[in-house]
Amino acid sequence: QVQLVESGGGLVQPGGSLRLSCAASGFTFDHYAMSWYRQAPGKERELVATISRLGGSTNYADSVKGRFTISRDNAKNTVYLQMNSLKPEDTAVYYCHAMGFWGQGTQVTVSS
Repeated sequence: QVQLVESGGGLVQPGGSLRLSCAASGFTFDHYAMSWYRQAPGKERELVATISRLGGSTNYADSVKGRFTISRDNAKNTVYLQMNSLKPEDTAVYYCHAMGFWGQGTQVTVSS
């Protein structure tokens, strides 16, 4: 069965960095685009970034452009989200998504 397992979240100060990982299994990883979403308390889930199946194309929400980088390692069936210059408004649960499947999410809290 399809499994998406996120890791790497935590508490970080404003201006800090985190790298999220999403380990995928149960499907042919390099056949599918992968995405990161996030959901802050009281808000709708929003798309953060998407990467094409071979990594040649990426797209970002305007709110994270220039600060976040999505990448993937098809040999490891893993997608990453490098988050730099983090702001308090980046606080949310971050989810990995593919083919309509979701991971369990990982909490990112940006606070001093």
